[in-house]
Amino acid sequence: MWLLLAFCSAVLLGFYDVFKKKSLTDNAVLPVLGLNTLFSSLIFLPFILVSYFHPAALEGSLFYVPQAGWEVHKFILLKSFIVLSSWMLGYFGMKHLPITIVGPINATRPVMTLVGAMLVFGERLNLYQWIGVLLAVVSFFLLSRSGRKEGIDFKHDRWIWCVVLAALLGAISGLYDKFLMGRFNNMVVQSWYNIYQLFIMGGVLMVLWWPKRKTTTPFRWDACILLISLFLSAADFVYFYALGMDGSMISIVSMVRRGSVVVSFLFGAMIFREKNLKSKVTDLLLVLLGMFFLYLGSRN
Repeated sequence: MWLLLAFCSAVLLGFYDVFKKKSLTDNAVLPVLGLNTLFSSLIFLPFILVSYFHPAALEGSLFYVPQAGWEVHKFILLKSFIVLSSWMLGYFGMKHLPITIVGPINATRPVMTLVGAMLVFGERLNLYQWIGVLLAVVSFFLLSRSGRKEGIDFKHDRWIWCVVLAALLGAISGLYDKFLMGRFNNMVVQSWYNIYQLFIMGGVLMVLWWPKRKTTTPFRWDACILLISLFLSAADFVYFYALGMDGSMISIVSMVRRGSVVVSFLFGAMIFREKNLKSKVTDLLLVLLGMFFLYLGSRN
């Protein structure tokens, strides 16, 4: 069941990336991200309020948010900082780069998660996992060659580094999620980390964007901004629920979720009409093959 939920989360994430790319095109990044945190918070705020004032209405359901003290919220607050930092970097990278390049880079997160598990938790990689890591490295090299055809230098392009750092923070968040789901209720984590992100992002907007809003890219409303929050919230809800199930494996769930790159890649080709698709398809297939070997390695 948890594996099926992971596939569902992957599809939702793919559409989330598409709506994100559409919303960020010729638009100010920080307000888009700020509205995303606002709408995501508004989605979960009713569950927090009803669970507090009328607990009987939701108790026993998937949407019940139990009360928790600071000993729990301090861990959730840390997650908010990690995720929001990843989002800010990823949003800037997504705005300035083709989605057919951003998607495959993001798809290497399971490799980063696996390497992180090896370094932090002392896990050892088997042969299949090493093959998966090697394929991911090769695909990244080939992707850099595809990027050069569009004038993108992977070594010196700051937007590439934004996406890579966003993926690294995303991998850290994935490892942290397994820690959180093993100790706390998934609705407590998801609902409150969205609330905390809203307040953090409010401060970022007031300090970094509002004073310079008239001299930078202007903000314009796009209905896809609302769809970003809806699809991300749904994807994360299914993801957290899957991680909270007995027997779920963060390594496999993380790999399956990165299958979202297939959805975003297809839309990049059909809707955004991006270039050099033939060479990028090879890069994408190597990423997916690497994910398959990681899956085989995780089963052993």
